[in-house]
Amino acid sequence: MTTFAARRRMMVDTQVRPSDVTKFPIIEAMLRVPRELYVPESQKEAAYVGENIDLGGGRVVLEPRTLAKILDILEIAPHEVALDIGPAFGYSAAILAQLCDAVVAVEEDPVMAAEAQQTLLAEDINNAAVIEGPLAQGAAKHGPYDIIVVEGAVEMVPQEVLDQLKDGGRIACVFQEGALGVVRIGHMAGGIVSWRFAFNAGAPVLQGFKAHKSFAL
Repeated sequence: MTTFAARRRMMVDTQVRPSDVTKFPIIEAMLRVPRELYVPESQKEAAYVGENIDLGGGRVVLEPRTLAKILDILEIAPHEVALDIGPAFGYSAAILAQLCDAVVAVEEDPVMAAEAQQTLLAEDINNAAVIEGPLAQGAAKHGPYDIIVVEGAVEMVPQEVLDQLKDGGRIACVFQEGALGVVRIGHMAGGIVSWRFAFNAGAPVLQGFKAHKSFAL
């Protein structure tokens, strides 16, 4: 049976590098962090597949390609602080912790939040903290942030989350548009976020990030 370490290298060589992700810190982080530790026991054998890992309840672990490309485009610097919204069992927070100074991860599922924090500590990742709370509220108390990453799709981003982005900060989201999903990167300048297209990707829309429907007679 192929070891998890061998699968991890295969993931990087066949999913990450071919997606034009070339920054060494990202490659190194994805080679170092054992993805199988950050999924449920029943999903360990699927930890390195090239697709989203379904956690149930509309939650997923983003496929390696999507996460890697997002991190590559965000141009994260080692001194920056990141807000990770919806890390589930903590994989994205563990990767971000390799790239920046500190990570605040917000997870509303209490079981996921507890397990994520426990695994991060067991792996000696001491610059990432998991806070239990509504995803759509972010974590204003510890902000503002240089980087915000949303680990699922959105139809809209609550202003409360955007307000936690520093001037000059960047935010990445998968926007659900009909049957399609597109990743957009937002840049904060003067209190206004300007969005630009990055690449196509898909994920379920997170609770609290659905657009408010209006009805007309």
